[in-house]
Amino acid sequence: MSFMGYERPDGSVGVRNHILVMAVAPCVEPVARMVAEGIEGAVPVTQHGVCLKEGHETIFNTLVGVGQNPNVAAVLLIGMGCESLRPDLVGSAIAESGKPVEWVVCQELGGTRNTVVRAKEIVKAMAQQAKEMKRKEFDDSRLVVGLKCGGSDTTMGIAANPAVGVVADLIVEAGGAALIIEPVEAVGAEQVLAQRAINEEVRNQIYKVVSNEQKRWSVPGCEMEFMCKGNIDGGLTTIEEKSLGAIHKAGTKPIQGVLEFSQRRLQKVPGPGLYLQDGTHFEPHAFSCMAAAGAQIIVFTTGRGATLGHAIVPLIHVCSHPETYERMKDDMDINAGTIIQGKESVESVGKRIFNEILEVASGKLTRAELLGYNNFAVYHRDPRLDILLGIA
Repeated sequence: MSFMGYERPDGSVGVRNHILVMAVAPCVEPVARMVAEGIEGAVPVTQHGVCLKEGHETIFNTLVGVGQNPNVAAVLLIGMGCESLRPDLVGSAIAESGKPVEWVVCQELGGTRNTVVRAKEIVKAMAQQAKEMKRKEFDDSRLVVGLKCGGSDTTMGIAANPAVGVVADLIVEAGGAALIIEPVEAVGAEQVLAQRAINEEVRNQIYKVVSNEQKRWSVPGCEMEFMCKGNIDGGLTTIEEKSLGAIHKAGTKPIQGVLEFSQRRLQKVPGPGLYLQDGTHFEPHAFSCMAAAGAQIIVFTTGRGATLGHAIVPLIHVCSHPETYERMKDDMDINAGTIIQGKESVESVGKRIFNEILEVASGKLTRAELLGYNNFAVYHRDPRLDILLGIA
């Protein structure tokens, strides 16, 4: 099977053709939005952490990875001029992918209006070049798909997540790659995942990543909840129950490795197969982590319902609960509640989702895209906490 995508200079294949207008610091986010406004294909993003680089390399790594994502045709970076996380540093790293990259600095250009005028000239030229790019046919072995769940309830472990597990297997069998994030939601199920590791090194990586994340969420005196109100209202009782349902998204294939997310690097998908990714279970942040690792599309399962999207990666919503689907069908792409109703098998829904992935990869807009959802957030851990916990 195949899809119609955009070939990039580094050999990767995009399913969208965005022009990324990236503010490297939160203070220039309004400038990025002014620049992108009214230009077809231009998408403004920023990070809401700090404007320092040292000690916050995960922010730098994520911005670079997102800029290098194959769904991005070209990038304009905007800086204020006094940040350590400079646009030329981020831009030079993104440019290693071979795509057009430029940057502007507000303080050098004399403020907002001058910067917007100059930046719009650059982005309009990039957008015109992007319009001239044509989709080509590619084998489905070129797919890199992220798998994530949220708004979980008791239907997830028997409907949507197992159906996505079928999708994961189909992608791997086709020669593509699938990746799963949210290590804290493997707590209590890590041994099941570890049994599928291709070797002892990967097995140890799985245990280490899950254990480290559990430490971060279990600091004495400031423990954080693993499960939200919606999970409990949806009938889930323990993190182990939630985790055992969540890992069904991983299908049955061997786990090739755990993609690193650290101060040192944000590792990209190195080749075909099934991968876990270190990172976070917070949805918008996790989407950016997967985008930075190279995901072209994300399949997102929910039972309670969710209204989410991502700035550069199309999000396919798979709804597990038939009643939720009926209430929120404007936001949902796939109804997996037919499994609960006995109308369809897990395998049948899985094949429907896979076909939807191919259509979205060829240009079909997801519900989130049609509604204009363009969530973007960058996740970073406090390195001081990791050192105190003995994780670094």
